[in-house]
Amino acid sequence: MSAAAGVSQSRSRTGKVLLLIGVGLVFLTLLGLGGWQVVRLQWKLDLIARVDARVNAPVVDAPAAQDWSRVTAESDAYRHVRVTGQYLYGRSVRVQAVTERGSGFWLLTPLRRPSGDVVLVNRGYVPARTGDWLPGAGRVADNAVDRVGAMTTVTGLLRISEKGGAFLRRNDPAGNRWYSRDVGAIAAAGGIDSAVGPVAPYFVDADAASQSDDPSGERPVGGLTVVAFHNSHLVYAITWFLLALLLGGAVAWNLREEWRLPRVGNISDNEIN
Repeated sequence: MSAAAGVSQSRSRTGKVLLLIGVGLVFLTLLGLGGWQVVRLQWKLDLIARVDARVNAPVVDAPAAQDWSRVTAESDAYRHVRVTGQYLYGRSVRVQAVTERGSGFWLLTPLRRPSGDVVLVNRGYVPARTGDWLPGAGRVADNAVDRVGAMTTVTGLLRISEKGGAFLRRNDPAGNRWYSRDVGAIAAAGGIDSAVGPVAPYFVDADAASQSDDPSGERPVGGLTVVAFHNSHLVYAITWFLLALLLGGAVAWNLREEWRLPRVGNISDNEIN
């Protein structure tokens, strides 16, 4: 064997070793991704179980002002709550929504509690009307900002503030265009926190039993909250593990072929001699 052939064979072996190392890293990465999806699957199943328990639990009072700092999505989202107070109808806003009844708006109205603090209540769905997005039209009763309803009790699901807006659509407080139920921004834009009282960092999706007509003629439909969580972690886990299995099988087949080729070459040489 010549020196050049030896160098070439050495380079070939080095290349194969590096290729095997790279393939091994990919294989381990695929296994890791599959294992991570299994962990995520368990987390999602636990989350669904916790939320389902909250939705079907007995009604409790919505968190008071002294408890707001402890309200989190992990511990309180979709909790079945009640809140008592007076609607501030003139400070209602509409937030764009797509529901089982079609596209339209959520009608959000501040509810002032006897303690003086405010909880924003999503009273339900209202259909879109001509001119809804004209300047100022997002507020349902500009001529009656101080109009206050009778004392009422609302039951529904506690929801965490939805900051920012929707996909590719940012909330426009100046234009009173809302694409998400961003409690802080809505309260600030409407002067609720400064003119009425401190606003809770959550809102309440009113149920159908709490439905009430608005003095402006609106008839929001409550109880349309969809409690569902996208859960494809099992599919993702199977996909990653299957890719790892296919890669491992391909490598094993190639190694077997590599091991057989020299043996065939040696047999041929012996036959020729």
